Amino acid sequence: MTDVLASARKVVVKVGSSLLVDSQSGTLRRDWLISLSADIAVLRREGKQVLLVSSGAIALGRRALNLKSGALRLEESQAAAAAGQVRLAEAYADILAQDGIVAAQVLLTLDDTEERRRYLNARATLKTLLELGSVPVINENDTVATAEIRFGDNDRLAARVASMMEADCLILLSDVDGLYSADPTRDPDAQHIPEVESITPSIEAMAGGSVSGLGRGGMASKLIAAKIATAAGCEVIIAKGKTSHPIAAVRSGARVTRFKASTTPAAARKRWIAGVLKPQGTLIIDAGAVGALASGKSLLPAGIRQVDGRFERGDAVVVRDGDGQEVARGLAAYGAADAERIAGKRSLEIEAILGYRGRDEMIHRDDLALTRLADR
Repeated sequence: MTDVLASARKVVVKVGSSLLVDSQSGTLRRDWLISLSADIAVLRREGKQVLLVSSGAIALGRRALNLKSGALRLEESQAAAAAGQVRLAEAYADILAQDGIVAAQVLLTLDDTEERRRYLNARATLKTLLELGSVPVINENDTVATAEIRFGDNDRLAARVASMMEADCLILLSDVDGLYSADPTRDPDAQHIPEVESITPSIEAMAGGSVSGLGRGGMASKLIAAKIATAAGCEVIIAKGKTSHPIAAVRSGARVTRFKASTTPAAARKRWIAGVLKPQGTLIIDAGAVGALASGKSLLPAGIRQVDGRFERGDAVVVRDGDGQEVARGLAAYGAADAERIAGKRSLEIEAILGYRGRDEMIHRDDLALTRLADR
């Protein structure tokens, strides 16, 4: 059986509430989490980067606060999230540490993955954590994200994280082993769907509700997540996570549904930068910088000859050569005012000029898409 993670370099794993928390007692399934940690340690030893998106805070918090069973009022959900998040973070930190892994808690809302400057800050933090060898444990900031508590789910957040971080694979660990032609708890003739090439209306019609009652998502939210992630070049796997060592089971051929991506993460991001974002300014660069971009390098302040427009950090800008021809588009690491001050200067001079240490690049190559250079 082919290992579905063999070629993946960056993996996002989403953990549902029903996997982490026992539905009867409301307590943490500690042995299961230990097995998940062991699976993550294996991925790390293979050189893969791993991010966790975990539910469970509200489920743990409602027990700690002795909240009644059944639906909670909004303020009760927020209180349960506040109490439960502490316990959830402690559990991950303690158990991952036993495998030599440093856990880092990151609380996000969907706005953090959609508003560009907040998106860039979140992405930079997560990239740094991965580079330092940590495993980010991400959850919705349920104590303040009113709309997310009412309508959101961590499936969608996991897909946003996978897209933002250019992950190769998103594993949605759940209480079901994939997509079926109908709800298997109601239709004994429902057929398991092992692979989905594209999410069509007929595929969407197969989605049902949440099985466990603990989570907020269900299969419909998983299909939405799969749409987001596959469009960003990330393959998606829906797998049953109740078993011990759930990731090892997926790699060993357990029954799953696999959603294929039609492009690569890098290509999807470049396309988004080149064609989707509206440029807010222009950078005129010298011939040396044009050559550097053509060879796959970042745009440094030293190569910038002129800054036009009013833009902020994270805004899209057009990059033009001395003749005014567009050569690239990208996300600016500095706003227009600071860009003007460091234009033509060496990266080593940035801190002295601006009074703070920013990025060495005006546009990092990961945030830059060549447009007309490829045709030259």
